[in-house]
Amino acid sequence: MHSDVAISVKNLTKTYRIFGHPGDRIKQALTFGQKQYHKEFTALKNVSFEIKKGETVGIIGRNGSGKSTLLQLICGILKPTSGSVEVNGRISALLELGAGFNPEFTGRENVYFQGAVTGIPREEMVKRFDEIAAFADIGEFIDQPVRTYSSGMFVRLAFSVAIHVDPDILVIDEALGVGDAFFVQKCFRFLNEFRKTGTLIVVSHDLQAVKGLCERAIWLKQGAIQASGLTKTVCEGYLSDLFDGELPRLHVGEDQDVDDWGDQRIPYLNASNLRNDLKLFRFNPAAPAFGDGRAQIVDVQLTDQAGRPYSWALGGEVVTLSIEARVNEILMSPIIGFIVKNGIGQALFGDNTYLSYADHPIVAAAGSGLHACFRFRMPRLPIGDYSVAVAIADGSQGEHQFQHWIHDALMFQSHRSSVDGSLVGLPMQEILLKATPAVQTVKSKELT
Repeated sequence: MHSDVAISVKNLTKTYRIFGHPGDRIKQALTFGQKQYHKEFTALKNVSFEIKKGETVGIIGRNGSGKSTLLQLICGILKPTSGSVEVNGRISALLELGAGFNPEFTGRENVYFQGAVTGIPREEMVKRFDEIAAFADIGEFIDQPVRTYSSGMFVRLAFSVAIHVDPDILVIDEALGVGDAFFVQKCFRFLNEFRKTGTLIVVSHDLQAVKGLCERAIWLKQGAIQASGLTKTVCEGYLSDLFDGELPRLHVGEDQDVDDWGDQRIPYLNASNLRNDLKLFRFNPAAPAFGDGRAQIVDVQLTDQAGRPYSWALGGEVVTLSIEARVNEILMSPIIGFIVKNGIGQALFGDNTYLSYADHPIVAAAGSGLHACFRFRMPRLPIGDYSVAVAIADGSQGEHQFQHWIHDALMFQSHRSSVDGSLVGLPMQEILLKATPAVQTVKSKELT
């Protein structure tokens, strides 16, 4: 295997024996193979590919396509029926819930156990334990048996252990789907940093997550590779196959007056089950943050045009994002901005105050306050979790110093939506569809 290759899979096949009754195993053993009491199921069929060091690869496919079997073979949990897997580097995996953890051990004991499995001595894991526990953030449950954990607590600890054993290759199989929104954001921030130096394999049914993280994708269908290549191309082929033969449902509403600044479909959408309901949570001042402290964000709210804070908002409607900051030391050219991110940390949209005040910056004295408002029409968002990162800095667009950046200052959830297959649905000013007369084709007479 070349030195730049992290994983090499050649002609990999995995076949399982399926017995109809537990006693059939004994019967077959007693006949010394003369009679067959089982059926064979081939989960993987002659699969071959390579993943280079530093690559981020997504593996997609329907349930039962062989994704989890492939990962278990790569991680050495299963042995292949035929073919080979070569791994160059330390591999760490976050597979299905429960994999690799002893439910009777405490969280602490499982941390040391996982270290031993990956070849890290106990004394070294003891040194890393505080950092692992801090990332997992499950409090005193770290010393309780993991069988008492919720799925969210389990994935917190499992992810934290997986990333603190110095992996060269990190494998993740759908596990982050059970984490809470704050923890998932923290995980994806780590993954985006890990991608810069390590090799990452992601298995997910969330194609937006695959597109956001992965440079390349492998599509498995019925145990074989259906396609491999650029993520966008492979995902589009998979979606086409997934929905092959299904006709889109059409929704026709009454004619509405067109607002120059609105979307003529919003009255219809808001009166239907496709209304984009957004549930907002309160500002979290304790969210992960950094900065030099010369100023501090003290409040973030999404409000209506009268300044009243929303607990629920609607996609497609006009909203105001209000950010309050306290100045501790003089700022000569303060900038306040925000970024809205989806559940996997992809930046969807954002803005800041710099361009509006570049020619006449506002000087903020120590002890004063700053108030920034951003009024915009909220895009319609797919169902899922979202967060708003906010920041205050001093300087210019190109050169500035952050005083306070809060990663997940404001969280919200999209509960219902007409948007599917894209990151956001933009409010449209106008949408037209016209039919033109059919063009008749006249067949020319054959010359005789």
